[in-house]
Amino acid sequence: MVSKTTRLPVPYDDDEVDDLTIEYPYSDGVPMAENDAQYIAITDTVHALRFRYRHRQDVYVAGDMLMYYRMNRSDLSVAPDVYAVIGAQGNHRRDSWIVWREGKAPDFVMEIASTSTWRRDAGEKRDIYAAIGVTEYWRFDPTGGDFFMPTLVGERLEDGRYQRLESNADADVQQRIRSIVLELDFCVLADGDLRLYDPATGEWLHTPWEDGEGRLAAEAARDAAEAARDAAEVARDAAEAARAAAEAENARLREQLQRLQDQP
Repeated sequence: MVSKTTRLPVPYDDDEVDDLTIEYPYSDGVPMAENDAQYIAITDTVHALRFRYRHRQDVYVAGDMLMYYRMNRSDLSVAPDVYAVIGAQGNHRRDSWIVWREGKAPDFVMEIASTSTWRRDAGEKRDIYAAIGVTEYWRFDPTGGDFFMPTLVGERLEDGRYQRLESNADADVQQRIRSIVLELDFCVLADGDLRLYDPATGEWLHTPWEDGEGRLAAEAARDAAEAARDAAEVARDAAEAARAAAEAENARLREQLQRLQDQP
């Protein structure tokens, strides 16, 4: 989603009053993504972060949602592809993020590059996020370098300016950058995919695809267990029927033998 921004934000006066009659639209009518690569990177990252913080009521994660940053100006907004707020006023559903009403700007923002957005992501939007106090600003190029290199950039706000976070590589990943805010490693794998890694647990955060495969595997295991139980019940029923038939046959034979013995 690309939202309309006509100029950089300016601080509102302390005595400025929030005009509650102003409407702030929930949508700008622009699609969330231009292609599969951008869509997957957005949805996978939002899903992973939402699942990780599902038990934290003070952490809010969203994506492709309009964010208004200047009081009483419904024409000034951005729509971060991914963002997270630490210290939010509840982890509940929202239609938009209105900075002055929520009490703060996001602590983490990531933009996923596309043909029509990458220049603005690296320029105007970066300036906006710095001006409103977004602590960490990240950019990712899902094409593998069509728009910028390196494909993953993480920056932290220091004295009003963004400074790049350290990027490392190892045998498993092309890039690994630690988010101080989220305490996670954002990694670009050998195939160019973006994945999140929790250094505290030593585990990768799951994507929706992996969660879906896990559910399918669990369902298959449950089905197999139920089939095994059904087969065991059939076997028990067959064994009981065989025992009953054997007992009936034995009784018949005893009765026949008794009649033979009773004959003169």
